[in-house]
Amino acid sequence: MRGGTIILLFLCLLGTSLAMDCREVAGKLKQIDAGVGQVFGVANDNSIYTIYGRTWTHIPGALKHVTVGPAGVWGVNTDNQIFKLVGGVWVLVEGLLKQVDAGGDQFVAGVNMHDNVYCLGRDATVGYKGPGSPISWTGITGSLMYYSCGPNVCWGVNSANQIFFRKGVTPAACQGNDWQHIAGALVMIEVGTDGSVYGVNAGGDVFRRDGITATNPAGTDWILTSPCTKSKHVSYDLGHLWVITTDERILDCVV
Repeated sequence: MRGGTIILLFLCLLGTSLAMDCREVAGKLKQIDAGVGQVFGVANDNSIYTIYGRTWTHIPGALKHVTVGPAGVWGVNTDNQIFKLVGGVWVLVEGLLKQVDAGGDQFVAGVNMHDNVYCLGRDATVGYKGPGSPISWTGITGSLMYYSCGPNVCWGVNSANQIFFRKGVTPAACQGNDWQHIAGALVMIEVGTDGSVYGVNAGGDVFRRDGITATNPAGTDWILTSPCTKSKHVSYDLGHLWVITTDERILDCVV
């Protein structure tokens, strides 16, 4: 992983009105997550990094997926073990997940190797300091391969690339109460800490969910917002869309 400066600047014109100012960031990652002003990612060898200014800093440990948000910094390794970063140290969390998300209002959620969906309420999430801390994962009906949450909303995609919105999610009742099927097809989806929703389809195109409001959190339409290359992973925070391309280059796009 090369640390250092942003090395490329280009403008991506999409259709007749939408433009993205994207800069390529030094290094290569397979997955990235941004939240609460922080950015974390993992490389092909499962090494972990976070960015300070324009420099990547290596974090000890090995994870295949990392996430940062109001719930803290969490991750899972190649054995599907779950970890939380506490005082600069990765502490083991009871349970097994293949993907985890910390973007909820101080609750975490994720899916296991059988595509079962789980969440951990705010009290257990915030209070978790290591083995021995009270913990109780709540199962959620349904089957998903990727699940991501914002302040009080969660979105997911299943193995058929169908998209679903989870209704009634709160920090105390992170399981919500009902699924709403959303038209479209995506292979991964991410919810920003402000409720923004972005996803990637099987062709590597990036989409943003439009029309999201407090009264209509499911939004209305998907808007193509692809950068000038095919992508496989995205994450949004504070006006920046972080993109991992299919060849694992890192783009920082101002939205």
